Amino acid sequence: LYFLYCKRSDIIEVLPYINFNMSNTLCSCGDEAVEALTGNDFDMYQSQFLELRQRLLHAEKENKKRSEELTHALDEIKHVVAKRMNSTTNHTGYFPLPGLKLRGFWTSFLAVSLVMGIPTVKREKQHYLINTLHSLLYEFSEEQKNDCVIIIFIAEVNAEYVNSVAESVKTSFPREIQSGVLEVISPPASYYPDLSNLKQTFGDSEDRVRWRTKQNLDYSFLMLYAQPKGTLYLQLEDDIIAKPDYIQRIKNFAAEQSQEWMILEFSQLGFIGKLFKSEDLPLIVEFFLMFYKDKPIDWLIDHLLWVKVCNPEKDAIHCEKEKAKLRIRAKPSLFQHVGTYSSLAGKIQNLKDKDFGKNVLHKAHNNPPAKVDTSLRIYQKYTLEKVYKGKDYLWASAPVAGDYISFTFLNPLKVEKYFFRSGNMEHPGDKLFNTTVEVMPAAVKLVENGSKFNYPATKDGYLKIGAFENGIAEGSINQSIGKIQAIRLSVNSDSPVWAILSEFFLPKSIDNN
Repeated sequence: LYFLYCKRSDIIEVLPYINFNMSNTLCSCGDEAVEALTGNDFDMYQSQFLELRQRLLHAEKENKKRSEELTHALDEIKHVVAKRMNSTTNHTGYFPLPGLKLRGFWTSFLAVSLVMGIPTVKREKQHYLINTLHSLLYEFSEEQKNDCVIIIFIAEVNAEYVNSVAESVKTSFPREIQSGVLEVISPPASYYPDLSNLKQTFGDSEDRVRWRTKQNLDYSFLMLYAQPKGTLYLQLEDDIIAKPDYIQRIKNFAAEQSQEWMILEFSQLGFIGKLFKSEDLPLIVEFFLMFYKDKPIDWLIDHLLWVKVCNPEKDAIHCEKEKAKLRIRAKPSLFQHVGTYSSLAGKIQNLKDKDFGKNVLHKAHNNPPAKVDTSLRIYQKYTLEKVYKGKDYLWASAPVAGDYISFTFLNPLKVEKYFFRSGNMEHPGDKLFNTTVEVMPAAVKLVENGSKFNYPATKDGYLKIGAFENGIAEGSINQSIGKIQAIRLSVNSDSPVWAILSEFFLPKSIDNN
């Protein structure tokens, strides 16, 4: 039988007076009965309706419970956001975040163009967060730093662990923390409901159901926290690398859209590289929280699009076309998944985005003829000659104090500026640390007067003109020094990591004739 349901209360009230039209297999609800049934048929139908009544009452109870959970979750998030937005103090350090049982960092309450959200959780083996942040901040311009915020959401409630991750971020990126480019947050323990007795669906294990359910809650918290902070919101993961110009490409692609959209995708994998309008986030989060126990996040997104635009009277092809108007894919992909060990214990994942292509891991420049030399222990084919000629990058095992990289020009030349980059997109942490930039003037007597230019001199005739900071050394050279015979990069302490030199650039802005 097919039941045409009018109102639950009507069905319950008229159970003794139901009219069944067996030819049309419909149950018509009303206040009057056309014909009464007797005997076994009546008992059977009454039993069925009593069962239906119990199911409706149970559904009503479940809906009320789900509504209470949704309200609680939203209240928790809104409480945190309200505390944050109502604060009048400009915080710049490591401090207890009001409303959270953790720590947070920020300095600016001003909205920006792009907010990036990165949830991270404890993994059994390898951790990728710091390398991911290195990749995202690689080649970040000052303009981009002023118009972007990256929020790291440590989705754990163990204070010791969260504090260790927060300190690691703060130690690795002190300037970004101080300026407000990076924020670190964590939820209160009360945010998470009991996840110990979830219904297993789609053949997933109990652990996987719990993992994906908590993940839905993590995304929801992060999205609502980020919503008032910027115009666009980009969802990322903690085990990715990004193309160097991803910021500008995202802004350009969003600006090019001539129709209303809901999601712009910059990766074909899971929930990586998904861009939303911040104004849409409350609706999206409410949908997530209504069904967070039922399905993974990427399925819920697809269902939300279905609800918005698909017509049940149309076929699946029409539905996909309508969804494609709201969900637009950009190519090539700007983000690549690099993590091998999933946050789900025991899960190994080798997901790769085929549309990402190959990253350019060095930057070529037409440098002046020079003799190159280094004391570093070179790894395989990644030699100093190749980076200087723009053919590849230099890669060496961990430098020790006293190691050097030198470039002696065949003909002395005037140098106005210099730029050296260590690390690259695939190995952003392999940088030169505590390394100074030194030059040898062609006129040796100038070395004795190095202090006149505010450059300290070394015992072997070099002037220290700069140093590597966060993997980059750049600056201008006092032109009173005259022509330069050689440039040297000197390592002053042992390094805990390998080192890559991926770019060597001396702008040709001065006539060396």
